[in-house]
This record gives sequence, structure tokens and C-alpha cells, in this order.
Amino acid sequence: MKTPKYYMLYILMLLLSFNCSKPEANFRLTGTIKGLKKGKVFLQKQNDSVLIKLDSMDIKGQEVFQLSTHLEEPELLYLSWSKNDTDEQFIPFFAAQGETVINTTLTNFNFDAKISGSEQQALFEQYNNTISEFNNQNLELIKSSFLAQKSSDSMAVDSITKRSENLMKRQYTYAINFALTHKDSEIAPFLAVYEIPDANIKYLDTIYKSLTPTIKNSKYGKILQLALENSDSSEVN
Repeated sequence: MKTPKYYMLYILMLLLSFNCSKPEANFRLTGTIKGLKKGKVFLQKQNDSVLIKLDSMDIKGQEVFQLSTHLEEPELLYLSWSKNDTDEQFIPFFAAQGETVINTTLTNFNFDAKISGSEQQALFEQYNNTISEFNNQNLELIKSSFLAQKSSDSMAVDSITKRSENLMKRQYTYAINFALTHKDSEIAPFLAVYEIPDANIKYLDTIYKSLTPTIKNSKYGKILQLALENSDSSEVN
């Protein structure tokens, strides 16, 4: 007895649906947003220059949220919220398989965020805390420069300019050393690609060569490798 064609087609479609099913979630993001009564929260990641939504949840009175996705490896994700799909705000964090907790407020969504989770996130936070200190110093120099220019004090302007340049060099040196110190973490190639991409190519190459084999084969390790290869090509051309 011949099997009906439509039955074979049904079996084929069923098999394809199993093969195309989404992998099971192995990462969960939970937390609270104090003051948020209505809106929508999203878990997102960056693909090229576009943010892709991985999960979402409607907030209707509750402050607690829970989002999840499947991660192949540690990478930077974003918690965001919006009201009526406008004025979206973001909290970047380094995620890894397991659970991350973010507690924040609606008033200062990004600045009030307290994040606990992956080892990569702990390093990311340590790095950002120091960078914030550099940024604060830079703001003070900008204010001083404005006042010096206003009073036509050219000597003071020159002095502040030199201090600003030295501060920038110190910031780059810190970022490079931080990456080299943590060569066994995904944070190292991430910083090289996204925090100091315009640094001297020899420093980026040094960071890449210092990476452990596992990190070289990671998402950000491959992106750094590609950036170095493209840089070599542009120099040849």
C-alpha cells in the first residue's frame, strides 16, 4: 500500500519544525524597576549595528520582570524599556549562561542600576567605574578651559589642553592594560573593539596576541581578529 503524498509532506514538515525549533533558554534576567507602573521591558543584543529583541514583557502595575534567552557564549546584552515604543532607555550588561539580576529605578534607569551576575559583568563594572572617574576629570577640564577662554587667558588654555591630552593618554593606557590583564576573559577583545578601536594598531595587535585560545575563538575575539585583518589590508592599499 502506497503512503499518501500529503502524509509524507506532513511528516517532512513536522521534522523541519523540530529541527528549526528555538534552543532552550539557558540565561535568565530578573529584577525590578522601581516606579515603573506601565510599559514594556526588552532583552536585546546588538547584531552589526542593529539591536535585536530577544525577549519582552509587558509591565502592568508590577515592578518585577523576568526575561530569558539562549546564549552560546558570554556577550553584551541590553535591558531596555519604553512607553508606547518611544523614548527607549538602555542598560548594557555582560551576560553569560545562568542568571543576572538588575535592580534599578524609573527615574534614573541607567545610573541607578545595580547588576549582579557573570564574571564578565563584574570586570565590565570595574572598568566602567574607573572610566567614569576619567570622564569626571575631563568634564572639570572642559569647564576650566571654558572659563580660561572667556577670560582670554591663553597660558591657562594651553596648560589645560596639555592636561586634557595627558588625561586621554592615561585613559587609553588604562584600557589597554586592563585588557592585557584580563586576557582570559571576553572583556579583553570587547574593550579593544568597542572602547579603544582608534588606538594604535600595534596595541590592538598586542591585545589580540595575548588572548588565550578560547577567547581568540570567542565572538569578540573573532571581531577583533577581523578588525586587525581589515586594518592590515587598508595599510597595504
